[in-house]
Amino acid sequence: MKAAPFDFVRATALSDVFAAFERHGDDARIVAGGQSLMPMMNMRLAAPRVLVDINHIAELNGVSETDGTLRIGALTRHQELGVNALVAEHAPLLTMASTHIAHPAIRNRGTFGGSLSHADPAAELPACAIASDAVINAVSSSRGERSIKAVDFFLGTFHTALEPDEILVSVDIPIIGAAERVAFDELARRQGDYALVGLAAKGTIEGKTFKDLRLVFFSVADRPILATETIATLEGKDYSPDTVTVAEAALEVDLQDIDSDLHTSAATKTHLARVLVGRVLAELAGEGRQ
Repeated sequence: MKAAPFDFVRATALSDVFAAFERHGDDARIVAGGQSLMPMMNMRLAAPRVLVDINHIAELNGVSETDGTLRIGALTRHQELGVNALVAEHAPLLTMASTHIAHPAIRNRGTFGGSLSHADPAAELPACAIASDAVINAVSSSRGERSIKAVDFFLGTFHTALEPDEILVSVDIPIIGAAERVAFDELARRQGDYALVGLAAKGTIEGKTFKDLRLVFFSVADRPILATETIATLEGKDYSPDTVTVAEAALEVDLQDIDSDLHTSAATKTHLARVLVGRVLAELAGEGRQ
């Protein structure tokens, strides 16, 4: 199938985007990488009357570091997250996750801001944003700029805290500390497929003691899940097989509302989540992949 007819606006400034919103209202949709929107349009699952191309807005590009915070522009491509030196040094969780995103052709076009705004519950980057304690910056013409914590940003499948007249412009991530470590893993049927279950993690590790962990599962519900009960059982505990067993048991609380999908039952997803917890905790503790 092919997309329904649509008009096209090439924006070179945010003011162009807001003008298109004002003129076309809900009929206008932003396109950047287009790796999710264009297939949906071709299958007639989405039919915007106007596409607003934001690829030529210079202020949405770039990665910079200031005062302990890494700022990543919304148009930063997935591929760039995987090779950028500042990202690798200060937000290595994104570097790890980037190679798991689909295939090279998609990574070359897909954008960080687009992935977060799309809010696919099976996507890697929303979970990484929550695990990294990121802050998402959005702008509207009427209310100006506001900042939204990543943990509050994802409200459901393809549903975020963005208002209809807002655009995501950048993401701020606290620079990783000297004692902090990150780990990322997912289980998929084939390389490039959506994950059956995935886990993004960050925490302070002193010796082999876990502190201030953030364990975020994806592809298990309608949004990324911060595993608060599991985190609580691990706080101040040393890595050991017994500690992992306790953490696996705590997942019954965190993932009690886990969803089945077309490919995997809830029971299977729960089992895979246990596998990932064991792997990720071992990696955080410096024990290598288990």
